Amino acid sequence: MSTELSTNLELMQDKYPMKFGSFEEERLHRKQRLAASFRLFSLFGFDEGVAGHITARDPEYPDHFWVNPFGMHFSQVRVSDLLLVNDEGKVVEGNSNMLNRAAFAIHSSVHKARPDAVAAAHAHSFYGKTFSSLGRLLDPLTQDACIFYNDHGLYNDYSGVVYETEEGERIAECLGSKKAVILQNHGLLTVGHSVESAAWWYITMERSCHAQLLAEGASTSPIPVAHEAALATMQHVGSETAGWCCFQPLWDKIVRLQPDFLD
Repeated sequence: MSTELSTNLELMQDKYPMKFGSFEEERLHRKQRLAASFRLFSLFGFDEGVAGHITARDPEYPDHFWVNPFGMHFSQVRVSDLLLVNDEGKVVEGNSNMLNRAAFAIHSSVHKARPDAVAAAHAHSFYGKTFSSLGRLLDPLTQDACIFYNDHGLYNDYSGVVYETEEGERIAECLGSKKAVILQNHGLLTVGHSVESAAWWYITMERSCHAQLLAEGASTSPIPVAHEAALATMQHVGSETAGWCCFQPLWDKIVRLQPDFLD
């Protein structure tokens, strides 16, 4: 781990966690980052029909979360399109006919089990779902993959589309206190203490899946990072501050490219 990166992350401690003057201010911040995350997921090709959802816990009502409407392409999601859902699956703000039942089944359980998690992200991205079919954890083959070293789980009980909260509870149990879980034969799910970190964990985990698939295609025995180095690297680049920080350039990019998501 470079001294420069460590120093830069220390400087970010003054900016994260962010401070807000009111629930309204924090709510708008989370909704804007949530809408931005959908646009970024679309930009990176993480869309697959109507599959996939990212949620953000409401700061004033922690048993409520904001989520994308069912059937709306990630590239079209705006702040004003987001739905607010309570812990009973009732849409309390937005179009009540547009709730993704699978999103509620998974995310309601994750948010309930992880009060520390502000956001959760799940999609059927190409390399994530491909890697998930192997039924194994990521290896620490690169610095970026070390983000997940000893910090992700494997849910290996795929039984079809998730519509029941009971399965969501089993996924949450497998996630535990970690930042991510590989859903075998399904895809990836990440959580974070901010919308920014949850989205970034997903983006870099998808890329790490891609990297491992390529490495194993080129060699029968790619060389992993040693345990102590992998653990030290995870503690640096896998921190919540690092996750939040890595999202900032993507925020700047999507604001410049697609400012309409702020509507």
